[in-house]
Amino acid sequence: AAAEVIVGYQTYLDLIPEFLAGKEVIASQMMKEVDRCRKALALAAEGRQVALVSGGDPGIYAMAGLVFEMAREQNLCVAIEVIPGIAALNACAARLGAPLMHDFAAISLSDLLTPWAKIERRLEAAASADFVVVIYNPKSKKRAEHIVRAREILLAHRPPETPVGIVTAATRENERIVLTTLEKMLASEIDMQTTIIVGNSMTFAWQGFMVTPRGYAAKYAL
Repeated sequence: AAAEVIVGYQTYLDLIPEFLAGKEVIASQMMKEVDRCRKALALAAEGRQVALVSGGDPGIYAMAGLVFEMAREQNLCVAIEVIPGIAALNACAARLGAPLMHDFAAISLSDLLTPWAKIERRLEAAASADFVVVIYNPKSKKRAEHIVRAREILLAHRPPETPVGIVTAATRENERIVLTTLEKMLASEIDMQTTIIVGNSMTFAWQGFMVTPRGYAAKYAL
């Protein structure tokens, strides 16, 4: 509320019109993250109060890290505050039930900034260690095969009937939720607004929910 200037991706700014009234708004399109951060930091260095809008939580696959990297590279001395948000994995887990009650790994399939070979190694490590796996950026028009390969890696370590939750546009008007299995997951519509949660060896589906036990049943009478 104290910000004079609001900088952000146009699609995200469209979601918060009530916060834009009376503010200077600087919007840009996809793939312009560096430009947005540069503009926000330049304005902050001038003494302006700037809010840089990010989707989900700014510290999870979002803008906070880039802001700190650029401030460090430019040797800027400006006050930076990271305000936590609800990450996609939080929102999607809530919609599905309780799939993240035990250890999990979040892995993005986008190879724009990370080599695909490294992403495959991370998938292999998470799958072999029996982590619940949260998959971000699963599929785009240019990367249609990445999710196919990710599923192959997971199937090498998990049975086909492993529960899989597929949530698209969580909490938005066009929200879509599918509870399926590792074997059948590719039959569902998947895009860049989709987050996929793949269960571990203990995860079960019950009454439309996806649940990963924490381990209480082994120690207590439930």
